[in-house]
Amino acid sequence: MNLQYISDNTGKTTGVFIPISEWNELKSKYEGIEQEQIEIPAWQMGEVRKRLQDYKNEPGQALDFDTAMDDIEKSL
Repeated sequence: MNLQYISDNTGKTTGVFIPISEWNELKSKYEGIEQEQIEIPAWQMGEVRKRLQDYKNEPGQALDFDTAMDDIEKSL
């Protein structure tokens, strides 16, 4: 990709310019990339909130990512 980075006067990167031809290619490859906001279904938000509350109630029950992945791989 031919990206151009945009910086402020302190040198901090604040944006990226993508040539239109490459943007059009990305749009055709990834459906919905143009959406400014992704709508999350209410049931999914409810599930996330429930799991967060479960974690707050019993943080010792949670597994870290690596342990969870190990458990999943063992069951395959």
